[in-house]
Amino acid sequence: MLIDTHAHPHMEDCGIPPEQFATHARKASVAQIVCVGTDADDSQRALEFAHMYEYVASVGLHPHEASQFQEDFSHIASLASHQLVVAIGECGLDYHYENSPRQEQLEALHAQINLSKRVELPLIFHVRGGFGDFLDVFDQHQSITGVVHSFTGDVATMRACLQRGLYIGLNGIMTFSKDPEHYQVLREVPLESLVLETDAPFLTPHPYRGKINHSAHVRTVAEFLSEKRGESVQDIARKTTDNARRLFRL
Repeated sequence: MLIDTHAHPHMEDCGIPPEQFATHARKASVAQIVCVGTDADDSQRALEFAHMYEYVASVGLHPHEASQFQEDFSHIASLASHQLVVAIGECGLDYHYENSPRQEQLEALHAQINLSKRVELPLIFHVRGGFGDFLDVFDQHQSITGVVHSFTGDVATMRACLQRGLYIGLNGIMTFSKDPEHYQVLREVPLESLVLETDAPFLTPHPYRGKINHSAHVRTVAEFLSEKRGESVQDIARKTTDNARRLFRL
């Protein structure tokens, strides 16, 4: 049994019909999918998909969309209390593309952390190129937890996240990355701090590059980690599933 802790099957341009997406997942023994929202409308779709196919959802504002904060946040906050919502996010900082100004990203991140505390839910963080500021923001808050999804930081950054009680989310990037730091991270991250994801329909793992990603490929991620870490697929599946259940109270 596996859990995909981060996917976007509800996206309008996902590329796979919803029923087919869910069928693929169930055939691969993926018992649960966290359908992750990226703005107010997308979060609404995530919740609707979760309801239709008996999954769960996360609602939030992606850092790319931080400029929409004023118009989107009240709707996101209203969705946060729904019984199928298990996390706030994805939220965070993306200094690689900077589709929204950094100050607006920071303001949106603070607001979503505060929302998570009000509704007592964990956070799903997206961080790319802004780990220093992210850790500074994290340290300004108390009693928060979550996962850094699609982790691509170095080992030192991973350790800093672990020291703060965060989980590390790994996906198909690890199967095709040429960065030696990524391989060191996947070998060193403690199994008790690891969750698996696909980020579908993006980041299709090797050997399926060029095809649309879907949640069944979380098994491909588990198999790759098994090979590189020298641990059985069964142990990785069992422990990461337990971790996801603990984090999201599934």
